[in-house]
Amino acid sequence: MHGLTAVKLRCEYRRSPVGIDVPRPRISWQLAAGDGERRNVKQAAYRIQVAAGDGSFDGLLAWDSGKVASDRSVHVEYGGDELKPGTTYTYRVRVWSTTGDESGWSEPACWVTGLLDSTGWSARWIAGLHGGPMDQPTPADLLRKSFELRGGIKSAFVYATALGLYEAHLNGRRVGDWLLTPGWTSYTKRQQYQTYDVTDMLHTGGNAIGLMLADGWYRGNLAWKRQRNCYGSCRAGLLQLHVVFDDGSERTIVTDASWKAADGPIRMAELYHGETYDARLEADGWSEFGYDDSDWRPADTIDYPAAQLTGQENEPMRIVQELRPVQVIRTPSGETVLDMGQNMVGWVRFTVTAEAGRAITLKHAEVLDKDGNFYPGNLRSAEQTVTYICKGGGESETYEPRFTFQGFRYISVEGFPGEVLPEYFTGCVIHSDLEPTGSFECSHPLVNQLQRNIVWGQKGNFVDVPTDCPQRDERLGWTGDAQVFIRTSAFNMNVASFFTKWLRDLKADQLPDGGVPFVIPDVLPGESHSSSAWGDAAVICPWTVYQCYGDIRVLEEQYDSMKSWVEYIRRQGNNPLLWNTGFHFGDWLGLDASENSYTGATPKDLIASAFYYYSAHLLSLAAEVLGKREDAEAYRSLGGKIKEQFRREFITPSGRLIAPTQTAHVLVLMFGLAEGEAHSRIVQSLVELIEERQFHLTTGFVGTPYLCHVLTENGHHVIALKLALQESYPSWLYPVTKGATTMWEHWDGIKEDGSFWSDDMNSFNHYAYGAIGDWLYQVAAGIRTDEKQSGYKHIQIRPQAGQGFDYVRAAYESLYGEIRSEWELSNETMNVFIVIPHNTTATVLLPGALLESLQEAGESVLVSEGIHVYEQTAAGVSLVLGSGSYRFRYDWPEA
Repeated sequence: MHGLTAVKLRCEYRRSPVGIDVPRPRISWQLAAGDGERRNVKQAAYRIQVAAGDGSFDGLLAWDSGKVASDRSVHVEYGGDELKPGTTYTYRVRVWSTTGDESGWSEPACWVTGLLDSTGWSARWIAGLHGGPMDQPTPADLLRKSFELRGGIKSAFVYATALGLYEAHLNGRRVGDWLLTPGWTSYTKRQQYQTYDVTDMLHTGGNAIGLMLADGWYRGNLAWKRQRNCYGSCRAGLLQLHVVFDDGSERTIVTDASWKAADGPIRMAELYHGETYDARLEADGWSEFGYDDSDWRPADTIDYPAAQLTGQENEPMRIVQELRPVQVIRTPSGETVLDMGQNMVGWVRFTVTAEAGRAITLKHAEVLDKDGNFYPGNLRSAEQTVTYICKGGGESETYEPRFTFQGFRYISVEGFPGEVLPEYFTGCVIHSDLEPTGSFECSHPLVNQLQRNIVWGQKGNFVDVPTDCPQRDERLGWTGDAQVFIRTSAFNMNVASFFTKWLRDLKADQLPDGGVPFVIPDVLPGESHSSSAWGDAAVICPWTVYQCYGDIRVLEEQYDSMKSWVEYIRRQGNNPLLWNTGFHFGDWLGLDASENSYTGATPKDLIASAFYYYSAHLLSLAAEVLGKREDAEAYRSLGGKIKEQFRREFITPSGRLIAPTQTAHVLVLMFGLAEGEAHSRIVQSLVELIEERQFHLTTGFVGTPYLCHVLTENGHHVIALKLALQESYPSWLYPVTKGATTMWEHWDGIKEDGSFWSDDMNSFNHYAYGAIGDWLYQVAAGIRTDEKQSGYKHIQIRPQAGQGFDYVRAAYESLYGEIRSEWELSNETMNVFIVIPHNTTATVLLPGALLESLQEAGESVLVSEGIHVYEQTAAGVSLVLGSGSYRFRYDWPEA
């Protein structure tokens, strides 16, 4: 086949990752075939070669798989020699098609190993002037060391981490562009370090290396009770620079007592509260050779175990986008406010020329109040304030923070000399640098803005962990928020390694009895654990990663955690088949809550028992995938018993659900807890509950993600559309009509009269209700994976048209390549465009189509190449397709 080749090679989901500690990394690739118009391209065999060191494939290889008869092109595990630390491994792939064609070798790709285990560390932890115990915010430390190198430099890598946050510098330049390193993990149990290729930053002769340290998540302020030192009271850094010379000799520079420490210009750096920077205290050249550090004091060394250190597991945080202010506002109360035009997360870079000592203060907020004034009320105790004290001297000065981040759209500017102009300011958008994978567009402009809001909500809250909000004194990895949104997030971005890393922290923080903390990493008081729908993240999230990416390893890693959670539930109370004890958040922020309550009216034991069944069911499926047949059968049996008991407890003999709430009905239908007449009655009752509210929802965090799904799946797609397209409060589009650019925590965060829901808990960047994005992709566009062939190896496409949409266009970049589903209703004709990536197949259902008149590319579908099976069904035409692009056309029956 002309042009057959393997492309877009990845190792552990990433292109050319540096510093991974995976002993058997997995390799993935996509197939390309000529002009891209070919159909039915499928892999029959592959061959992988891996070379260590110089990347030459002519010598002794670390691994040559030989020709392997397999259609597998995702997660192929390295099977060669034991990996060596600090080594570059270059690999390439050759493939054969089922028609016997052979590709050439792919373009090579590589990965670089980290130190692999604790024995690779010879550095000592070192602390600066402010490394000791503190009970208040502290200045950042500067640490440095000069050294000389003799001979040509072949390669050099820096390995670094911190108890706190760090930034590394080498010869006057910052090392890498990763932010807020080493990220946030359950530090006392596992901590990441980062690896940087610095070969081009070193030179023969004199060199200098430096570290800047701040408190960060490790010992800074976390949560709303101003607690500090959650993981430890001593701040320290750990670094080693490994140099290999042209002659094969090596040298390692490490943090130890020979380093020197001093104060720096960052006088305060807190994640919630901002940063204070005094440019008059800058130590110009502090990380350069020849800098006079005679008045710096020796660094302190501290003892801290290295056994829990692991190489960077997920994508790092970076500045991924820059925005300019769209306007400068003079508020009624006299404030000068910049409007970024978008609720964003990150910080502001600005340039100023002013006299020495002038203080410029930026305060950050999400919204203006109904009078148009700057409104910081919903930040609670988070100050979100950046202060820059000018160096002076007549030259322009440019500054941006390092060790904080803010959630904001508006910036109040104080102390700026002269006129405040937009061109002096740049908004730096930061988040985990996840690959965008999804796009969704339709004929409804408010829905398009809703989709943008969902994506921006994900950007702002995927800051190394999946946080609830990015602005107030919280910003925690709430498990409930993560599990309701994970499926949507996986459409928008490749979140596989992001959640793999977070789930390892969940497993690390899980209680010995299997209970799961409310937030991961866990920084809340001891009893803050094990609510239903929150703790169920232990099961739902790994299963979702498996479904979206075909990643069996995440199930293997998390299986014990998943099982422990289900067994934890089983031990609660005196009935092992119901969960009716303990604290539960219930249907959080449900609109049917009683006065002064955050919890909706759905009985908490109904929610808890429903999720108990769901987790037991998913656990049985995971056990089946992993070949644990006894467990699979045991938890299948347990699930059946829970379901039977649930029906006795919550569904009357006549089929009525005891709780007259939308969420109760949604959970029963979504989890398959009712059958037969009871199922039909509960469907009809849900419809009536929605009609009673004039097609408005009352669901909270628990019911909302599933609401439109159960309506569509149970024959009420028209009602699902009415809910999704509803513009009046409460609805998904109401915040859009109020100018929202991210998802809100409350359906009425801003009321019709412009007043706010409350100061206490009113985030305007809270992704949970963005879970409707899953319905947009899976139902409106119709893109789904097959549960039995996960990771989009076999694709299900079933676009659902209906009133309110004239067209929908969606695409998803799977590990196999782009999947596309587009439909348009025009002149009583349905036009559907579908793209299926090579080495996959798809089952497509075209609703309302008739086989005898269905056309593909202008011809009868019966003679179309690439269609393996076609069948007329009551719902429409069902087709099984090979890879390629297809254009279908048929008369729309509802015209």
